[in-house]
Amino acid sequence: MKSRLSFIGALGICLCASMTATYAQQIRAETGGIAIGGSVSGSTINIGIPPEQLAALVRQATDLSDTQKKVIAKLEDELDLNQRQIRAALGILGENDIPPERLATKLVEIAERFKDLQATASAQPGDDPKIAALKGDAQKAIEAGELARADALLANVETEQRRALDHLAVNAAETSAQRGEIALTRLRYAEAAKHFANAAGVLPANSADEDKRRDYFSREMSALFLQGQEFGDNNALRSAIDRGIRLIALNPRERMPLDWANAQINLGMALWVLGEREAGTAKLEEAADAFRKALKEIPRERVPLDWAKGKNNLGVVLQSLGERESGPAKLEEAVVAFREALTERTRERVPLDWAETQNNLAAALMHLGSRGTGTAKLEEAVIAFREAIKEMTRERGRLRWAMIQSNLGSALLVLGERETGTAKLEEAVVAFREALKERPRERVPLEWAATQYNLGSALTSIGQRGGGAAKFEEAAVAFREALKEMTRERGPIQWASVNLNLGVALLALEKLDEAVAAHREVLEVFTRENAPLYWATVQHNLGVLLLMSGQRDGDSAKFEQAAVAFREALKERTVERVPLDRALSLCGEGMALVMMAQRRGAISMAESGLGQMNAAFETMRDGGNAQTAAACEGMLGEARAAVMRLRGGTDRSSARQHRPDQGKTGPRRGSSIGVR
Repeated sequence: MKSRLSFIGALGICLCASMTATYAQQIRAETGGIAIGGSVSGSTINIGIPPEQLAALVRQATDLSDTQKKVIAKLEDELDLNQRQIRAALGILGENDIPPERLATKLVEIAERFKDLQATASAQPGDDPKIAALKGDAQKAIEAGELARADALLANVETEQRRALDHLAVNAAETSAQRGEIALTRLRYAEAAKHFANAAGVLPANSADEDKRRDYFSREMSALFLQGQEFGDNNALRSAIDRGIRLIALNPRERMPLDWANAQINLGMALWVLGEREAGTAKLEEAADAFRKALKEIPRERVPLDWAKGKNNLGVVLQSLGERESGPAKLEEAVVAFREALTERTRERVPLDWAETQNNLAAALMHLGSRGTGTAKLEEAVIAFREAIKEMTRERGRLRWAMIQSNLGSALLVLGERETGTAKLEEAVVAFREALKERPRERVPLEWAATQYNLGSALTSIGQRGGGAAKFEEAAVAFREALKEMTRERGPIQWASVNLNLGVALLALEKLDEAVAAHREVLEVFTRENAPLYWATVQHNLGVLLLMSGQRDGDSAKFEQAAVAFREALKERTVERVPLDRALSLCGEGMALVMMAQRRGAISMAESGLGQMNAAFETMRDGGNAQTAAACEGMLGEARAAVMRLRGGTDRSSARQHRPDQGKTGPRRGSSIGVR
């Protein structure tokens, strides 16, 4: 089988690019509205207690040791809560299975909300004695850390108030909002959104309490966003988008420019998160538009750091768009946006924010570099990732460190494919394995899956350079692991990317039928209309698979189908967009023509295919893709020999000279075009 697959395997089959992650500023609800960028949940919190000690406290609710009692006493002082409230907060963390490295952040978040709750259940003007008594009991329950009991008491208050006269509507709304704050404190975001919606619904539009009504809508949107982002709930994100559009209408730019800008930012965030999970670019384009509008009311000279956050967010969306579009324009715009953000987000001024934007800039450079020739942008990306890691250290933030580590591996992977040997590819494998140590499946399932995907891609590339079947087997295992979390329902784009790369590994293991099935499934997601370059990659791969199947089965019809698939790929693989990928598909189409010509005895067709392959080889050689150029040169030997046979001559020396090393049979990865 190896001798039959030698030249076909050298043709190269393309994987989707490795997945990278970017930072965009998060939103959070506060009394009075939603902040512009940044949140407690997105910060690195230091309360002076190691994560492992906090984790032990969360696990052990009773029979505390003397040391643990001292830790709780320290927390009482640090967080300004009583012991019962500290115990309740630790219980909430345990119920929600918070990762150890995020315990301190979430504990501070809960503590802040506890402080806000101290006054939420106080009696208000107009309360009758029954309601006042219930509120007093609710206050005592909050003081005791009994949030479930406090919520039940406030539910009774809410029922009594809704039965009261219309002048108590404001108090009833505030009670619903108080229940929402309790739900937020318990990290129950969907429940909180309902309470805030109820609060807004109590108050009539355009009344004297319109400011309160807008505030409740803002809190509802924030809770829906958190539910969608943290729990993969796309319906919650869609609801957040609807609320965001409503808030923009309720905060006219002419009268409330800053509130209008806040609403645009929060709408942009929800659109971006949902757009990342869906095919097409509509949501991402809307997100970019929202961020651009917000920047008009956030001038650099007045609020430079907020302006820089806005530029960073715009760059993140432009990068997502650029990865899905065929041209480089959006990626180049993203690079400009990140560089502008870095003029205010300096390393000396805000080192962690600088590291975030530096990571984003590196990711954009990597994607640009993967499309063009040469290695300059890829090398720049590697340097930028390494610099970001110097500030976003493992100790400062394990999950973020792991993200940049994984991104560094992605850049090394793409760079390694432009060079001979496997040194950079081996470095990439090390980077991905390091990232996985801080990205366990049970804590961050989607990030874990993305790193498994990247690891599989690197192992595939090493296998294609003589690493043997073992590397492809390891790669297939990694891809199948990734698919356990990257389901089609959760994220069709990511699911399709993993399936495409799994098909490549299966092809290398000569499991052609499985590989064909995987690729055909991918075409249901990657259409020419919504993802032209991804669609072209799959068409190219199908061409390779059909060539191999045709040779294996002696079926000339498959050679014709292969030629059609390569021609489809060439419709989007233009010389202006992706010259090296175009050369790869031209080489494939040329080989298909030669194979068809052999069956038909058509010398002119064979010579046409050979000429096409020669031109493709020169493009790859001049473009600096040494490995692919060498493989194409080897294929040229097979094509020349076929032409000579059709002419009635022989050229065995040429065939021997250009036959690839038999130890390197199987598909190779060409220029990577894919998604994060």
